Amino acid sequence: MYPRDRAVEIIGPELVTQRGVGVVAPFDFALDRELWRWAPDDISLYLTRLPFVPVPVTIEMASELSDPDRVRRATADVLAPEPLVVTYACASGSFIDGAVGEQALSASMLSAGAPMATTTSGGLIAALRALNLRRIAVVTPYIDSVTERLLTFLDEHRVEVVSSVGLGLLDHIWKVGYAEIVQAVTAVDVAEAEGLFISCTNVPTYDIIGPLERWLGKPVLTANQVTMWSALSAIGSPMMATGQWLAETTRTHAA
Repeated sequence: MYPRDRAVEIIGPELVTQRGVGVVAPFDFALDRELWRWAPDDISLYLTRLPFVPVPVTIEMASELSDPDRVRRATADVLAPEPLVVTYACASGSFIDGAVGEQALSASMLSAGAPMATTTSGGLIAALRALNLRRIAVVTPYIDSVTERLLTFLDEHRVEVVSSVGLGLLDHIWKVGYAEIVQAVTAVDVAEAEGLFISCTNVPTYDIIGPLERWLGKPVLTANQVTMWSALSAIGSPMMATGQWLAETTRTHAA
């Protein structure tokens, strides 16, 4: 057998022991790489997708994506590599049926065998509480009827939305560019807002969070950010993000 020091010379230092995060995403989720950017080196993401739904991004689609039986089956699919937590990575699907619906999603993942369960919208509420934000502005890519469901969900949790704007998109949301999101944030930000939330896990936001926060002087939360933050927090892990308010403020509380 080769001596151990020779093995280290050949293959380098031993790999860091990996911990898993299961991710249940919509069928059209296109931003896998963005989720990975928040993941520390010792975290592996195990992604699975919900079944295809042949409808545009409407209340009907969000309701189909939030069906507890579908989520339970998808959770079971991602349990083989033994993740420590499973997160439901869809904003509209986790707020469309209000607080009760969000709780039902978590319950369905736990019933499938997930050790712990989080959701995008549940993560949003937890992040707002962690930053003590009670009055926010909201940007969504949705049509008005879906945006209204988000505002109702926030109201259930005693979060006041002082201004909001929806882009009115029915499909291909992942193609929205940073410039369009920045323009929407500029239009919706008001002095009364203590922070902002950019909804939808198919909206790319990683690179603009820090610059927006420095420009506006207030926290900016996004769907993928709070999804990863809540899942990582559940297992005592910080998320990888420099200059993002949520990460910097809560990092000292992670194990």
